[in-house]
Amino acid sequence: DAISGVTEETTTGVKRLYQMQKDGQLPFPAINVNDSVTKSKFDNLYGCRESLVDGIKRATDVMVAGKIALVCGYGDVGKGCAQSLRSLGATVWITEIDPICALQAAMEGYRVVTADDVCDQVDIFVTATGNYHVITHDHMAKMKDQAIVCNIGHFDNEIDVASLRDCQWINIKPQVDHVIFPDGKRIILLAEGRLVNLGCATGHPSFVMSNSFTNQILAQIELEQNAEKYANEVYLLPKHLDEKVAQLHLKKLG
Repeated sequence: DAISGVTEETTTGVKRLYQMQKDGQLPFPAINVNDSVTKSKFDNLYGCRESLVDGIKRATDVMVAGKIALVCGYGDVGKGCAQSLRSLGATVWITEIDPICALQAAMEGYRVVTADDVCDQVDIFVTATGNYHVITHDHMAKMKDQAIVCNIGHFDNEIDVASLRDCQWINIKPQVDHVIFPDGKRIILLAEGRLVNLGCATGHPSFVMSNSFTNQILAQIELEQNAEKYANEVYLLPKHLDEKVAQLHLKKLG
């Protein structure tokens, strides 16, 4: 009863709120900040475009040019990741279950594949789906020696890290581990499968996070000042507030 409303800015969290609403279990109004244009099309896309490669580079110092990179998921996060890897000279392949997103990837010139078909050819794996066991133990067992595996989607079960606990682990430095399979092949696992841009770097640049947090503040003010307008459902931030966030940040860029 003490909570008059919540605001949520992660894709994964918003999914949970919509599920609670569907089940009739949402005990308060909620504003979905994640799907504000100035959040999803900026934080998710432009933030990941910079922080993914920052995390991989800090962790491994690997040369990205010439490598084959597989981005699992071509939502806003995956789009940013694919752009950054391609800009450094990687050959980028995409896995995607949504046919519209898969078509977008193909129209951008990416090869759309399945992980089962290509996991033995890829040098850098990036999960960006928000789903469970996108990269399985079988995938990792088939990977080439020294393949880099990381996640920028959500929790550490997007990659089946739990299944690797029976393998030998050698810690190279904080957040960077060699996982050695029985045949002697090793993969490089970053941040133990947790978010690589936070585990191996410092996350998104502050400017793009300001977009997201401004959305959060305006959503909180909206819930407080206009509480009577909101039932126990999930709402989008009103468009005029989304546009206000853009106007405020455009001024900063001149």
